[in-house]
Amino acid sequence: MKTTQIVKELEKAVEQLGLRVRRENGNFRGGPCVRNDEALLMLNRRHPPEIHLAVLADALQDLPVDTIFLRPAVRRALEDAWARHDVVEIETEE
Repeated sequence: MKTTQIVKELEKAVEQLGLRVRRENGNFRGGPCVRNDEALLMLNRRHPPEIHLAVLADALQDLPVDTIFLRPAVRRALEDAWARHDVVEIETEE
């Protein structure tokens, strides 16, 4: 499955879990935020799909993902992103 399709599926998952996804241009990485009392997940339009996948995976790590259906390929990509994130955190702590 292509990264762009995985990103679309993860965006749907984030929205099912209560965050509206917005794509904007700017000088930011992206992630969850609150604007005018609305929970949002911001994605930078200038970033490639791989960065969007990482931002979505980070946000989904704190949400009840087990309560929604994700296609097996999407769930694998999400778990792989979480594993990469955990490795980076461990390496930065050392």
